[in-house]
Amino acid sequence: MSREWELNPRPADYESAALPLSYLGGKSKVKLFLIILLDLISVIYLANRITMKNFAIIGGGIGGLTLAIAMQRKGFHVKVYEGAPEFKPLGAGLALTANSVKAYAEIGIDKDVISVGKKLKHTFSKDHHGKIISHANIEELTLRLGILSSFTIHRADLHQILASLIPNGTIHLRKAVTNMDQDAQSVIIDFSDGTRERADYAIACDGVHSIIRQKLLPQTKPRYAGYTCWRAVIDNLPPRFNSEEMSETWGPGRRFGVVPLTNHRVYWFATLNAKENDAVMRDTKVSDLRNYFRYFHSPIPEILANTKEEQLIWSDIIDIEPLRRFAFGKIVLMGDAAHATTPNLGQGACMAIEDAATLANALVKYGPEEAFRRFESHRIRRTTHIVNQSWRFGRIAQLENSFLMALRNAAFRKLPQRIIY
Repeated sequence: MSREWELNPRPADYESAALPLSYLGGKSKVKLFLIILLDLISVIYLANRITMKNFAIIGGGIGGLTLAIAMQRKGFHVKVYEGAPEFKPLGAGLALTANSVKAYAEIGIDKDVISVGKKLKHTFSKDHHGKIISHANIEELTLRLGILSSFTIHRADLHQILASLIPNGTIHLRKAVTNMDQDAQSVIIDFSDGTRERADYAIACDGVHSIIRQKLLPQTKPRYAGYTCWRAVIDNLPPRFNSEEMSETWGPGRRFGVVPLTNHRVYWFATLNAKENDAVMRDTKVSDLRNYFRYFHSPIPEILANTKEEQLIWSDIIDIEPLRRFAFGKIVLMGDAAHATTPNLGQGACMAIEDAATLANALVKYGPEEAFRRFESHRIRRTTHIVNQSWRFGRIAQLENSFLMALRNAAFRKLPQRIIY
């Protein structure tokens, strides 16, 4: 499991800013007191010189809010700029794995986040007849890792708890960024409402369609994965529904995931191979989905039957081809703006949470521009691996050929649990 965010500075890291006590020679208590005082002043000065800078976080999603909390708890002055007029309780569910739990523990808010999530006992992948392809015992994994290995949470619940941990006046809504430049002194940020702000440094957390990334790297654009997706959260559960396991079922060119949440809710998702931005897919109704997945095992047909039209969310599955650079002087890319991934490994939000812990700790240890460069060097290899692996996993999971599907399923059944999960 990655430990890349563990960049906490040790006292030794500040030794270059302090006088070594060996100069005393043990001769003078007054001298000892003065040097300890100078030592303390040096450390405080070094910390204040960094934390008094103003940081603009662009984007109030999971990554941006997590970063704001992490930085504020280390004494940094931050403002979060979010384009939406308000935070609405929208979105679907997600599963957060042990790496994000550890990152939240590093920040000091793991208990807050876990308290609004749901702990499960098992996770399965199955074929469309319901035969198990792979299985993981979440409780056993937790014992082996020594940290909660996975839990589920509604995206809106996570967003709400993060926002509640940020002091009033930090988040500024209706602030959609239209342009960003930097000079020798600061970063200049233009907003759609015609206003302009300056900050000493800026962190772009504005997602897969990042305006800032497009400005810095105009050749980059989202990459279509070859399949589209519908999502919903329902609270009308089928009879005898097992709320202690999550599952993903693989059929020919399609998948269906079932993720139990708190308060008797379930998040489900369905994927289907299709052309990019297909009008037929965009206009698909629940009745169409019931037809697409009519031969899938229970409780999938029942879940779809209990889904209302207004609960349906549709989008194509996209990512960003791995970048070679995140840091650009006084600006750094983070989260989906830097390394948007397909959802096949369940690591999109987890990577953004890791990013936040890593960057906040790096900023304590180094000056901002050096911290941005260090963050880049720490994160590019890992996030590139996740993006590429998720892309490949999606291609394998979306197979349509029955012979290749049978080979895939047989191979996965032979793999040890520790390799898959």
